[in-house]
Amino acid sequence: MLVRPGDAHRRPGYPEFRSAQVMPLECADWLLKPAERIEATFHEPVEGADWYVGQLARYAELFDGSYAAVSSYVETVRVLSAGEDRVGGWWMPGGRFLSLNLMGCSPHRVRTGYRCPLR
Repeated sequence: MLVRPGDAHRRPGYPEFRSAQVMPLECADWLLKPAERIEATFHEPVEGADWYVGQLARYAELFDGSYAAVSSYVETVRVLSAGEDRVGGWWMPGGRFLSLNLMGCSPHRVRTGYRCPLR
């Protein structure tokens, strides 16, 4: 396995993985993080889309660039209804990066052995 310097904590096989404050290299690996890291759990795509778009709106004025909240909502409902993940990232002032991740699970469509660490 090729590991770039500084990436080890983003991979499940490393001790720092579970406590790392950065997103994993593979989105599905979020499901291997402790349940305490979960902000919310949703059972319906519309509920998840409401949360996701609400988070976008919360930080929208800080984005370097723009986003379309209405199309993000429609696309998020479609993606979640298909059992897919909704993942986005935006650069913000000061070199900060906002990462929003909404994972489909129980089981995950790609990593079928992964289950939701429900909170």
